[in-house]
Amino acid sequence: MCGIAGIYGGNIDLGCMDIMLDIQKHRGPDNTSKWNDDSIFLGHNRLSIIDLSEEANQPFVSNDNRYILVFNGEIYNYLELKIELEQHYNFKTNSDTEVLIAAFSHWGKDCLLKLNGMFAFAIWDTQKKSLFAARDRFGVKPLYYNLSKGVFTFASEIKTIHTSGIPKIPNESVWASYFVYGSYGVMPNDTFWEGIHQLPGSHFMTVIDGVISIKKWYFFEDEVKKYSRNENYETVKSNYIKLLKDSIKLRFRADVKVGFNVSGGVDSSTLLAFVNMMYGEDNIEAYTFYTNDEYYDELYWVENMIETTSSPLTKVLTTAETVISSSKALSFYQDEPFGGIPTIAYNKIFETARANGTLVLLDGQGMDEQWAGYDYYNKNNNAIIQGVNKSPFRPNVLKEDFFKKAIKPIYPKPFNDKILDMQFRDLFYTKIPRALRFNDRVSMSNSTELREPFLDYRLVEYAFAQPIDFKIKNGVQKYMLRDIVGEYLSDTISYAPKRPLQTPQREWLANELKDEVSTIIDSIKDSNFKHWFNLEKLENEWLQYINGDQESSFHIWQWLSYIQLIN
Repeated sequence: MCGIAGIYGGNIDLGCMDIMLDIQKHRGPDNTSKWNDDSIFLGHNRLSIIDLSEEANQPFVSNDNRYILVFNGEIYNYLELKIELEQHYNFKTNSDTEVLIAAFSHWGKDCLLKLNGMFAFAIWDTQKKSLFAARDRFGVKPLYYNLSKGVFTFASEIKTIHTSGIPKIPNESVWASYFVYGSYGVMPNDTFWEGIHQLPGSHFMTVIDGVISIKKWYFFEDEVKKYSRNENYETVKSNYIKLLKDSIKLRFRADVKVGFNVSGGVDSSTLLAFVNMMYGEDNIEAYTFYTNDEYYDELYWVENMIETTSSPLTKVLTTAETVISSSKALSFYQDEPFGGIPTIAYNKIFETARANGTLVLLDGQGMDEQWAGYDYYNKNNNAIIQGVNKSPFRPNVLKEDFFKKAIKPIYPKPFNDKILDMQFRDLFYTKIPRALRFNDRVSMSNSTELREPFLDYRLVEYAFAQPIDFKIKNGVQKYMLRDIVGEYLSDTISYAPKRPLQTPQREWLANELKDEVSTIIDSIKDSNFKHWFNLEKLENEWLQYINGDQESSFHIWQWLSYIQLIN
């Protein structure tokens, strides 16, 4: 897990790359290196996870000196690929980095189909004078870019590109859409900043002399249609368990200490059960957060589950007193709006893990999307946010001319099945993309690596393709998953009830943090883009909120995000 950066074209300022790499050094504190020729400058920040030797540092040059690679992520099946490639490539390290450059040398862009991992990488071809870049299937690892006056700049973080001289100007259409519809970009390549784009997951790009070509390389819609829907329940369960075990095994490949995150739900229970079954003798450490609020905390269920295993548990407390300062710090790393106090609490887990010497953490992201676990799947509506009966947005506080810049997202529906189409939307357009972005920045801000075994593409495809009654049966969601974990944990274990909220964000913003939030909201009146807002209506909405209209706090968090990111 690392940070990458590059400048291609124009008169390259050598000092600019130093500034770019310095601002994203948190992504890779173990080594910073550069490579350049007359056409391009490549840089890399390394967090050493596999093959800790200096020989595995990047930028990495192929044996024939043709390809130069900068790579962020992990290729989990690198050992299997290395066996395939040994007759074609003379390996000098034990790194997945060298396997990736060997795979590209041998298979070209078709190597992408062979990779099981999370990745964003760029390869410079010294013969063709062309740049190739790609992201993994679900976009776990980021890749941002800008093209201005024939100069192509890319990096792992938005702020890195801004330090290269690209002005920080808000993308008003994306901000308006965020306020009106809660979207974090209408299209997968959108960001909140003018001129900064992201390469979508499942896509690759080639850049030659300032001309960009972007193509999709992974077609999930086609892949899931290849699976039979005629397998019986027990066969599907058995096959899924085998895939799950293999996914966890692959993601335990590391030359540093590995831990995992748990909550009280069925997803974390599954992870806990399988990690304990496969690695229990190693005393793998578990981490969880809590807020000292019994209504929201899942600590009771976490401790109940942990009692059935030998896993040591580290409990990480988040309090109201630290929220505003933590939010300001986290906004710097996130570059765009993030998911509120739960993200702050999650961030403290990685901070604690790093201090404990745990550099790799696994979590349970991805189960709800593949097994139809959100409440709105059961209700069969078009919601994208759980647990609210009315809109969590307040578009009435926006001036009319700014409101008109909002674009309502329209998501593809490739399956002609309402639940499948919602699952597809959440995997590629809403839930997973935003969670992966939040989580990448959280882990990287603490120089740690996050791995999501449930997002192994084989698992997602296989579960997604199953009949609906394997997912939702008699009103019970994630039905097969609950059946699976029940075989590995005690029958006396109960799970925390499925809840849309994990922290007392609504209460804290209205009570403990009321004065600080009031000051921040009042500062909108003097902010650089105050003309976006009808300040009287905004103030009225805040008064209604602190007086009890607190079903959702999302709109309050949106206003805090605006101040912390733009001003």
